[in-house]
This record gives sequence, C-alpha cells and structure tokens, in this order.
Amino acid sequence: MWAYFERLLDSSMFSPHGICLLWEPELIWLHVVSDAAIALAYFSIPFALAILVTKRRDLKFGWVFWAFAVFIMACGLTHVLSIYTLWVPVYGIEGLVKAATAVASVVTAVALWPLLPKILTIPSPFELRQVQAALQEEETKNRDAAQLLGQVSETQRALRESMTRLTAVVDTAVDGVILFDAQARILLFNPACERLFGYRADEVMNRDIGMLMSKERPSSTGRAQRFATGEAVGLRKDGSHFPMNLSVGQAWQDGELIHVGIVHDLTRRKLTEQQLQQAQKMETVGQLSGGIAHDFNNLLTVIIGNAEFLSEQLRERPDLSRFADDICQSGERGAELTQRLLAFSRRQLLQPRAIECRELLTSMHKLLKRTLRENIEISTAFGSGSIQAFADRAQLESAVLNLALNAQDAMPSGGHLTLSTELTAIDEHYRMQHPEVESGSYALIAVTDDGEGMAPDVIERAFEPFFTTKEVGKGSGLGLSMVYGFAKQSGGHVSIYSEPGLGTTVRIYLPHAGGETSLADIEAREEAAPRGHETILIAEDDPFVRSSVTLRVEALGYRVISAVHGKEALQLLRTNPTIDLLFTDIVMPGGMSGWELADQARRIRPGLPVVFSSGYALETLVEQGRAHAQSIVLTKPYRNAELARRLREAFAAVPLPS
Repeated sequence: MWAYFERLLDSSMFSPHGICLLWEPELIWLHVVSDAAIALAYFSIPFALAILVTKRRDLKFGWVFWAFAVFIMACGLTHVLSIYTLWVPVYGIEGLVKAATAVASVVTAVALWPLLPKILTIPSPFELRQVQAALQEEETKNRDAAQLLGQVSETQRALRESMTRLTAVVDTAVDGVILFDAQARILLFNPACERLFGYRADEVMNRDIGMLMSKERPSSTGRAQRFATGEAVGLRKDGSHFPMNLSVGQAWQDGELIHVGIVHDLTRRKLTEQQLQQAQKMETVGQLSGGIAHDFNNLLTVIIGNAEFLSEQLRERPDLSRFADDICQSGERGAELTQRLLAFSRRQLLQPRAIECRELLTSMHKLLKRTLRENIEISTAFGSGSIQAFADRAQLESAVLNLALNAQDAMPSGGHLTLSTELTAIDEHYRMQHPEVESGSYALIAVTDDGEGMAPDVIERAFEPFFTTKEVGKGSGLGLSMVYGFAKQSGGHVSIYSEPGLGTTVRIYLPHAGGETSLADIEAREEAAPRGHETILIAEDDPFVRSSVTLRVEALGYRVISAVHGKEALQLLRTNPTIDLLFTDIVMPGGMSGWELADQARRIRPGLPVVFSSGYALETLVEQGRAHAQSIVLTKPYRNAELARRLREAFAAVPLPS
C-alpha cells in the first residue's frame, strides 16, 4: 500500500503542465489568474457558511452546511494545485485532492436527496409573508382584546374602590346604618348598629328588623313599609331601651325594592333636653325668688327699722320692749332667708379672690368640731400640691357649713363626716350629662357623710328652694339652694352623689385660680392612658351612665358586654367564657349590690378581676366597713385616664379572696 502511494507521489517521470502550454506567458497567466480567482471564491464560501451556522443556532440541517463547506474547500484546493502543477508536476497529490473532493461531493449529494422533502417544507417568503400578515391580524385582535380587558379591569378597579369607599363610610359612620328588604329582613348591620343595639352583625342577619324595636312588631310581608321616618324607641340585646331617630329611604337593587335605615341615638339629646328643662326651671324659680327677696327686703327694712325704734322708745316698759325685740329678731331671721334666696338666684354681691382650699377646710374643721354634735367624727383629706379656688371666701365658708349641718341631720345616731379637696377637671364625657358646665380645670371641695342617703327623686329636687324632707319648722329648704346659687354665680358647678344606706357626697366645683398648667397636665396624662383588648362585663342600671361607660371603655380598645342588673350579669358570666373583667356599680336594683355580685361572680369564675364604681372614695367605703382595703374602686365622676389606669390595675392585681 505504501509502495502504491510512493509510486503515485513520485513526480520524477512527469513534466510540469506549463510545458503543455509551451510556456506561453499569456496562457500561463490566464490559467493562474482564473484558478486563483476560483480558489479564493471557493475558500470564502466555507467561511461564510461557518459564520451562518455558528450565528444561527436555530437553523435545521446544520451538518449539511458543514459538509457543503468541506466540499467547496476541496474544490478550491484543486484549483490551487492546478496553479502549482504549472511549474511542479505533483499530479499524484492533485489526484488525491480530486479524489477527496469527489468523496465529499458524493457524500453531500447522497445526503442532500433524502433531505430534499424536509427542505421543501421550509416556508417560502410568500408563505412567510402570509403568516406574518396573519400574525399581525392576530396581534391586532389581541391588542383590542387587551384594551377591552384593560377597560374591564379599570371598571372593576373603580367599582372596588367605590365599594371600598362606601364600605369605609358605612363602617365608620357614627350613626347606625341598616339595610333591609321588603320582607323586613336585615341585609346589612354596620358597626355603629352593633354598638347601639349590642348585637353582632351575624346575630341579626336575615332576621326581622322588628327585633330592634320596642313597639309591636307586625309580621305581614309588607311590614317594611310601616317603618316611617321619625322618633322611635330602640330595643337592645340586653333588654334595655333607648330613644332614637329612624330615617328610612328606598332604593332598587336587581329589580327588588330595598330599604335603607339610618339610626341616630337620641340618648344624649334627650339628656341635654332634660338638663335644659331643669336649668330653665331653676332659672325661672331663681328669678322669681330673687324678685320676691328684693321686695321682701324692702318690707323687712321697714319692719326692722320700726321695731328698733319701738324698742328704743319702750325701754322703760320692758314688757312691751320684749315684743319689739322679738319683732326685730324675726325680721333679721327673715333677712337671712332673703339672703339665701338671693344666693340661689345668683344676685348677691360676691367678692371673689384666690382661696387656698386646704387652709380653708382646716379652719372649717376646727369650727365644725365646736359646732356639730360630739358623736360626729370629722376628718379631712387633701390632694397633693396647692389647691386654689377663685371664689368669695365668706360664701364658700357658709356653703361648707350648710353642707356640714345637712350631713349632721342625715346622721341622727352619729357618723363620720369627711371634708376633702383636690384639683380636678371636667371633660366632655361629664359635660354630656351636664351640658351647662364648662370643661376645664377646677378646684373641688367635697363634703361626704355616711348617713341615711337620698332617694333618686329627692336628689332631683334637692336644689329647689323651699324643698325639704325635714319636719315642719326644722328646715327652710334653702341650704342647698344657696350652695347651688353660690357655685353657679362663681362660675362653678355642684353635684350630689347619694345612695340610700351609704350616705351622701356633695361636690362643689369652683374655678381654679391659675389653672391652665393643671389642665394641660391632666390632658397630657389622659392622652397617655393605657389601653387594652380584653372583654369587660359592665353592670350598671342607669341607661345614661351605662351608655357613657360603654363608649369610654370601647374607646380604650376593650370589647364590652353590658348588663342591667346583677342577675343578668351572672347569667352572662355563666354563658360567656370570654369575659375577662367585671365592672360594676355598687348600688343596683334587683336586690343585689355590687359587692354581692362580685362575690357570686368569683364563685363562678375564681380570680375574676373586679372594678367597683361609686360616688364615694375607697377610703370612705373602707372606713364604713363596706369595702376591702385592696378593692379597686373608681370614684365618680372620673376621667378617661383614671378609668384606663384602674382597669389595668385590676388586670395586674392579684385576685382577692371572695
């Protein structure tokens, strides 16, 4: 085999190809230039194919391009050898190259024919243009569909935003919003309704709206039309009633008539109206009594003057002079009564100035020790710091003396009298029950006894002139009237807290001399009031107080369940394990006091925290033997900061034994 290749490659016996051309220069260079051009063209084609295949990885049949490149490269090489053999007779090498070229061409041709059907399936430019046109048309349709979807999405987004805004308005509305159908079935019950009626929304859904009304509830299909706009009486879950204003409108939804009811709680307005009526009545009585007092003073001036003149003239007649003296003394007593009438009507001349309340009560303590019976124990309790009131000192001393004498009458068998003073503030919650009072900082003077106490109907009339529960001849009924008139004329306020069997506390609120800093401090403390999330059971019989406490406790973040009396509170404790604390008034109707309720509640739920609410301070209740020294008592009236602090103290305290 090797000998065959040696013989094939041996060129010693051959002559160059140029001899055949007789070494004619024109022919020689014609062949050289032509073969060189053909070789260069052939050599460029494989490079172009290589670049195409490497750049276009997505091309099918890539190996065909590589085979074609080898074939073309071999063809170019044969032309190079044709130039070379003009001068060097290497015809063996040229033959081998042509043989390789033949093999490459045959392989390429053989491989190309089976691929021809597949190659024919490759789309033509015309087909590609048709496909491109179809794609453009589809793209246009997709773009239109995308725009339509965008418009739908935008409409849905706007609808969601509208629903979100509407839901936010309904959920945050102060007034209750109820949606119900023509059959009076409740379809929507917003959070304000939950607070007003005490029901959760899931408890009333699809139920008759008449369950929220205290009136007779008709059951006919068209009864929804019978709920008219106007005042009505609402019925809470706990059975209590409250005044409300119901405004009913109509709308169509999916072809069906629905009704929208707006419920506004009138409790505060009714209370304000009652307070206004009471204030107007007191003002009218005050004007009447003031006019009578002025005219009566003129008569008394004549009577006392003539009596004194007669007394001077009848010195030598003691038997007659005694009658003149009696007339004069009676006239002076009448003058005292007219002064009290003038105090009630707020027409007496006052000389207000800054008074140190601690010093005033200390001096009154000494005076009362000599004035009151020996079986009356007197004590004082002072708040921290300087407590200065802006008022007439003589009138304030007279007011405290009047209250102390009333307290003595309420303790016929003796008892305990407490004079206390502190700085306090009247806030908006207190003003809801007493709209005639200005909010702000006040100096508070309180007179507390543990006597017989007053019934609610007596408290309502306590400030009326000439009203008295004492026997005829033992009281003029002007003592509390004078205190009321003095406080009002001084720009202050008077309140009475009394419970039969516990005693009475009368509080005099007087303007605080230089009280701006104190008010700011109080407001700052209230803003920092601690909050919570627990569930609190509130037992309070007074609907106004219960509503106010519920709102204030809910504002601190707690969940509230309310009860009207002790029996209902115990039933709620048995059926509701989520209750974390009991908040109860001390005196409630139904034969069960707050102390008894707390004892029975702790038998049901050992360790249950309890906060008591009372008009008396804890110290007074402990002295009377009516409270445990470690009990948590919230003294009425109280501010939000004190309420929040007492609740957290109850949760943090170690449970007391029942």
